[in-house]
Amino acid sequence: MGAETDSEKCGAIDVTELLLSADIYNLNLNLTEDDLPPHIRKHYFDAETRSVKRPIYVTSSDVQKIYGIENVKGIIKDLSFVAYEEFGSQLRLTVFDIAAKWFANQKDLARIKSNPTLAFFYENYDSVIVSYAESRNQNKPLSADREWIDARIKDLCKDPKEAEDLLKLAFIKSPEDVRDSIAGLVLTDEQKVEIEKTGKALQNREYLRQIGLYEIGKILFVGPPGTGKTSTARALSSWFSLPIVEVRLSMITSQYLGETSKNIDKVFDLAKRLSPCILLIDEFDFVAKTRTSDEHGAIKRAVNTLLKAIDEISLVEDGVLLLAATNHPQLLDYAAWRRFDKVLNFPLPDVCMREKILDKVLSRIDADVDTKVLAEMTEGYSGSDLRLVVREAVLNALLVDRKKLDQVDLLASIEEFGRRISEYKRSSAGP
Repeated sequence: MGAETDSEKCGAIDVTELLLSADIYNLNLNLTEDDLPPHIRKHYFDAETRSVKRPIYVTSSDVQKIYGIENVKGIIKDLSFVAYEEFGSQLRLTVFDIAAKWFANQKDLARIKSNPTLAFFYENYDSVIVSYAESRNQNKPLSADREWIDARIKDLCKDPKEAEDLLKLAFIKSPEDVRDSIAGLVLTDEQKVEIEKTGKALQNREYLRQIGLYEIGKILFVGPPGTGKTSTARALSSWFSLPIVEVRLSMITSQYLGETSKNIDKVFDLAKRLSPCILLIDEFDFVAKTRTSDEHGAIKRAVNTLLKAIDEISLVEDGVLLLAATNHPQLLDYAAWRRFDKVLNFPLPDVCMREKILDKVLSRIDADVDTKVLAEMTEGYSGSDLRLVVREAVLNALLVDRKKLDQVDLLASIEEFGRRISEYKRSSAGP
């Protein structure tokens, strides 16, 4: 079978997938946007209603935009169960049962499993073994789409100026915007267990509400800079398919001291209204610095506002997973510590973790290196430090038009990095 024929067959499967999905979604009102795979849902998403309205109609333009198919009429010429209406370029199924049987005979089980709408129909189909529940569980929900988040923010702020001011207080990212992934991180056993517990809490919010267990879902990340606190928080956004509202406390400290408390309230209100989501408070040691300072009383009132806001937000009731991160846990007093039901440590990586980090960072690079030796030479390096070492080695090799790294490249980069750290420490120590 030639390449062109393969392309046409794939195109025919694409078109049939879309038409079947549209018909099944249109006729089964129990199905929601979360049952549509993202590539279809994002195309038909209506920002005004923040939904995919029924009925879904399929045109050749839709097929082209979703699947990149140019010659739609040529693709469907052999599909007897597809009709093409010149007026409006609309496509429709003439006989649903024949289309469903043809699609099942293509043996593209992976495609059915990745489309809960199809899985809903084919779960009870003779020749197809698929679980609708599993398919839906693996599908990214509507709340994970950038389009939904943008529409939600627009809905929350009727005044464009209000939206602009709000977005100055926090960075809002959809899971698809996040580059960090759990698979790309090297985590401790404690961190892995806590992530698993958090996932279970998210899945069982109703049960936790029924038994009155509300003090769950407030976690404080502590550890030196570069140990993965912020990266892990962002990766959880992708892992749990939740948007993340990221705020650095220094960002919401207004030059007009009275505004700081209002900014804190705005950020927490935003998280609640964007629920379900993750709220990440970075630079949490800001709390300690202001509580122990002799500065203006408005700042201290702002800190009390923050602590009160933390008390009043809940994963179980509000659908907000609260994460805070600090490089200086020793600065926090009991009033700050007791707000969290879990303190999760992010230590500097040991030699085994450093080797794993180097292996991950170098996995997509053509490199002939001994990461075990490199790990032994980088005592005290954070994960961020190790990534910087590899980055410098890559850039140095590119200077001589080379894309393959060897042990000498990495050793030179480690030496260069160590020299830079020594110079920084000397300059920081002063005369």
